Amino acid sequence: MELKVNKLDSVDTQMPYDFYSLPFCQPATITQNAENLGEILAGDKIESSPYVINMRQMVGCKILCRKQLDAKEQNNFAEKVKENYHINWIVDNMPAAQSYALVETSTGNKEGNIYQKGYPVGFIGGPDYAGTQAGTPYLNNHIRIMLHYHEEPSSYEGFRIVSFLVEPFSLKHKYEGEFAGEATSMTNCNSLNPVRSSESPQPLEGQGADDIIFTYDVTWQASDVKWASRWDIYLKMFTGSGNRVHWFAITNSTIIVFALSAVVAVTLGRALRADLAVYNAISDEEDPQEETGWKLIHGDVFRPPPHAAWLSVLLGTGAQLFAMCFILLVFACFGFLSPANRGALGTALLVVFVLLGVLAGYVGTRAYKNFGLTEWKKNTVKIALLFPGTVFASFFFLDLLIWGQGSTGAVPFGTLVALLVLWLGISAPLVYLGSYFAFKKPVTEQPVVVNAIPRMIPGTYDRCTHFLFIALSGTLPFSAIYIEIFYVMSSVWNHQFYYVFGFLGLVYLILIVTCAEISIIMAYQCIIKEDYRWWWVSFFASGSTGLYMFLFAVYYFYTNMHVVKFLSAAIYFGYMLLASLGMFMLCGFVGMTATYFFMRRIYFSVKID
Repeated sequence: MELKVNKLDSVDTQMPYDFYSLPFCQPATITQNAENLGEILAGDKIESSPYVINMRQMVGCKILCRKQLDAKEQNNFAEKVKENYHINWIVDNMPAAQSYALVETSTGNKEGNIYQKGYPVGFIGGPDYAGTQAGTPYLNNHIRIMLHYHEEPSSYEGFRIVSFLVEPFSLKHKYEGEFAGEATSMTNCNSLNPVRSSESPQPLEGQGADDIIFTYDVTWQASDVKWASRWDIYLKMFTGSGNRVHWFAITNSTIIVFALSAVVAVTLGRALRADLAVYNAISDEEDPQEETGWKLIHGDVFRPPPHAAWLSVLLGTGAQLFAMCFILLVFACFGFLSPANRGALGTALLVVFVLLGVLAGYVGTRAYKNFGLTEWKKNTVKIALLFPGTVFASFFFLDLLIWGQGSTGAVPFGTLVALLVLWLGISAPLVYLGSYFAFKKPVTEQPVVVNAIPRMIPGTYDRCTHFLFIALSGTLPFSAIYIEIFYVMSSVWNHQFYYVFGFLGLVYLILIVTCAEISIIMAYQCIIKEDYRWWWVSFFASGSTGLYMFLFAVYYFYTNMHVVKFLSAAIYFGYMLLASLGMFMLCGFVGMTATYFFMRRIYFSVKID
């Protein structure tokens, strides 16, 4: 069985490094796996290792190599230990996981083991570790590799690996006579059960830090776990555990949706029925009375808003992000983007976003033409460059900073060129193609004719367009999703797996409904006050969800992150700002689109003289 090594990563720095950037034991020739685009962007670097593992063959305290470190190499190891770096291995496409003690609840009951991906490079000495000096870094130089297999002769021949666990130890190895490689006679490591408390750990500072022997055990155990369930332990990791909490999030979101829907159905629906009855009765009278309320502004309600071109750009990108998230969630729910397919999610995200450039061009230009504007080619360039350009420029700037640190998180130059080709060579032409077909279509016929001269807006009704009033609207959509957002962020920034996409899909649907309803309510508040400036109001009312997502990211950083470097904080806030910007445009598109169809529906229903 081939054991492959992957990157070193840390939740404290968010910068991955190559496994062999530290002086670990190396094979005669290091071979590197071909990674897909998603793996490269994630900083993965999968390489061969000198570990020898044979199926169902037990190994006890096998010597891997001896390293005589200089001061610089000792310092590199010590620095990675202090920065809480973890080592990632892969066997049979399964990442190594470390099992921790049972969790004791407040009631005294104990729940199942918890797992963490990879294992730490080492630890800092203190009272929790017997025989260690406080503040001194120690290296985990002995690894127990525990592999579980399943056999089912009635279904297949042979054995299938269903679990890959590791247990690290720090041992200051002792041996008799001269060191002779694998033939060396060890005196403190001659069984499958080395005990840390009875042996001196391997320091990285002071006496004995320059002479380190790396060893490992291999144990095999039969398991009842079947192949299809071998990834289940990763559901028990710190950030992925607790289905009850996910159900609580769904329940919380559903209550918010039902409450908001009740407001829309009862309050807004009753008001609309009353308004329609009055307005249509007035139209039937021989001596019509003066129009009031939202019927009064029928000649201005579909008047193009200020900065209509920029609104069309945001709508186009919002449609692209909306469709991308929907498609990815559908494929993820069917298992096509599972963690077993490393890099599949990142690769799919890029490919789907690029291909949906045609939708961005179509939606953006369709809105642009309906607003009565004609320079569609200029607007197409804005759609093709605005959001993708912002993402690429930010990514490139952060990549330069990461490259300066020698991290594998820095994207190679060839990959950057590939990203540029995807953007300018595929996405941009698709945006143009969608814009071309959209502009060829006739303008959508509105239920009412727009007056040539804009109607004066009553000066006492500015509340519906007040920034604070609009910004507060985003609290409801965000409150419906923040629990699941917390789990997604925890999985991403703690380097764990997230694949409860069924829960995320439900939350996404709830977000869509909530954004649509809150934007409709806000726009209706405008038109009943004879204010026809509802376009931007409906967009920002739901789009402000992105603002609360970024504020939540700031809160999460100070309460859950343990970042120790400025560059790590820059990476975190840079990516979260881009994610929040995407959320702003996605939710804004949903809200304004729903409001647009709401406006068409009510003005089709009223009789206009």
